[in-house]
Amino acid sequence: MPFLIDGHNLIGQTPGLRLDDPDDEQKLVELLRGYLARIKKKGCVIFDRGLPGGASKWSNSILEVRFAPLPKTADDVILERLRREKNPRGLTVVSADHEVIRAAQHAGAAVKSPAAFAQEMLARPALPNEKETGLSATEVEAWEEEFKQRRGTTKSSGSS
Repeated sequence: MPFLIDGHNLIGQTPGLRLDDPDDEQKLVELLRGYLARIKKKGCVIFDRGLPGGASKWSNSILEVRFAPLPKTADDVILERLRREKNPRGLTVVSADHEVIRAAQHAGAAVKSPAAFAQEMLARPALPNEKETGLSATEVEAWEEEFKQRRGTTKSSGSS
């Protein structure tokens, strides 16, 4: 699981999303799914004040969506996940919380600020290079002439 994300930290730094929007979590989940699919990585986003049991029906094969069960916070859940993670060096933690950042760095995980992650998530994917336009009419004529001359030499050298 390459990304471990504090959802509300990320919402607060994502242009177009607001923490006072009742659908902010769902909107972030949709953005994250698109981004993770585009970069072919997986992640887990954790929100505060969650559902009983902490699980969410919003999870899929790309993104695990968790809600911190009360009285825990998303920070608590992230810290627990960091402690349990077998390969923390393979993680990138997205959080603004200083305790989470220190714990992630201590475990060897990479850390990314929510603002930097939001910028990457919202960046337009790079377009493939412009398609080559092909040869001009003059270039086509020149190549046709070249092939005709080669063909003529091959035939004449083969018949000698």
